[in-house]
Amino acid sequence: MKKKEILWLFSHKCKHGHNYLEHYNCYLQEHPEIDEKVGFLDIETSNLDANWGIILSYCIKPRGGAGILKGVITKEDIKKYPHDQTDKRIVKDLIADMLKFDRLVAHYGRKFDLPYIRTRALIMGLDFPHFGSIQNDDTWCIAKRKLKLNSNRLDTIDRALNGESIKTHLKPKYWIAGARGDKRALAYILDHNERDVIALEDIWLKLNKFVSKTNCSI
Repeated sequence: MKKKEILWLFSHKCKHGHNYLEHYNCYLQEHPEIDEKVGFLDIETSNLDANWGIILSYCIKPRGGAGILKGVITKEDIKKYPHDQTDKRIVKDLIADMLKFDRLVAHYGRKFDLPYIRTRALIMGLDFPHFGSIQNDDTWCIAKRKLKLNSNRLDTIDRALNGESIKTHLKPKYWIAGARGDKRALAYILDHNERDVIALEDIWLKLNKFVSKTNCSI
């Protein structure tokens, strides 16, 4: 966003009496010609470190959309690619889907999801979106600044704001089996992944009105 655009947002107010930087959602609602494509991103991995693990699945939910862009490894991937590149197809597809959005929202994404995807891409010689190409919001950062909870985990926020969470539990046996291509395990992992992005969108919509819009690159 250019300096003059930021100044305009700061000097003009929404119907609630706040400047548009404070209530950027109001700006989008009152100016429907501005159509920022927002996606909600989450990945599931076999290890917390990208040089030791692979991406088992990913999901990106478009804002307000019912469909979810997703991918999951298969036994064919395990047979086709070297052991340390089992997720090469998945990472290619994930990056292609990321580029369909102007802004990606993730939970703890600046510390985990985005560095993990970038690392896997670089290890396998794939092009990762360059600086400034996609903006990022992180609901973990928003919750840490604006809420007072015993934990800023996604399911804790979900339960606090909604009374319950749609998230399923992390079961190590599925993640271990999933890395070997077990179909039942991968189905569980993908379902867990899909629930995460659905919860993520709901939480972002609830918390986003308490922060100004930022242009932080992925």
